[in-house]
Amino acid sequence: MSVRELFDLTGKVALVTGGSRGLGLQMAEALGEAGARLAITARKQAELDEAASRLGGLGCEVLTVAGDLARPDGIPGIVDSVLSRFGTVDVLVNNAGTTWGAPAEEYPFEAWRKVLGLNLDAVFLLCQEVGRRAMIPQRSGRIVNVSSVAGLAGNPPELGMATIAYNTSKAAVLNFTRALASEWGRHGINVNALCPGFFPSKMSRGLLDRIGDDVVRSTPLRRLGGEEDLKGAVLFFASEASRHVTGQVLAVDGGVSAV
Repeated sequence: MSVRELFDLTGKVALVTGGSRGLGLQMAEALGEAGARLAITARKQAELDEAASRLGGLGCEVLTVAGDLARPDGIPGIVDSVLSRFGTVDVLVNNAGTTWGAPAEEYPFEAWRKVLGLNLDAVFLLCQEVGRRAMIPQRSGRIVNVSSVAGLAGNPPELGMATIAYNTSKAAVLNFTRALASEWGRHGINVNALCPGFFPSKMSRGLLDRIGDDVVRSTPLRRLGGEEDLKGAVLFFASEASRHVTGQVLAVDGGVSAV
């Protein structure tokens, strides 16, 4: 198999949550450009339509599925829509996430549950649903869980970030990835995780407006993540190029986690 063939996703079906903008859309572009048929989910249909137009302009086949992953009872219906259109799911990218900022001693339990519900519970439920209904029966699949460098450590005190539920949820995703990789390897399913660093996005905009210069100064590559920087990483984990890689974590952070 040639190197080009190792990274070719022609005929594969990829489901990307939170795929209407930001990192999710960037990863959807990468998978679509490699030949995958795409299903993208988000809460707002208008944003999905805009993303579908952009992806369609790249020659991608796209299904949009509006739904709130924070509601567990809606997850089977999302998978129903994808299976009805494409018949299977070969690649699952669990990207949808949220955050909430407050000091730990003042953190509302409602906010704690909201963050863990989307960032962790939905990841588990989607993996379970897609695994049981598609990947395990076909004895193959690629799952890419999007964690964060915030899941690797606490926040530097000098940055003034108070996101304990986000850090906790993203750390849990990492060990969930390892545990699921260990359990589902016998089914031919690879499970890996990405840990993006600071990328400009709707979720990070306010934070980066406040501390963006400090973040850049503390990053070995002296830059924030860009619009192409996750594409190679997600394509590696989604393709045959990573067929002997599972349970692993790749930080795409400009070197932040190395110092």
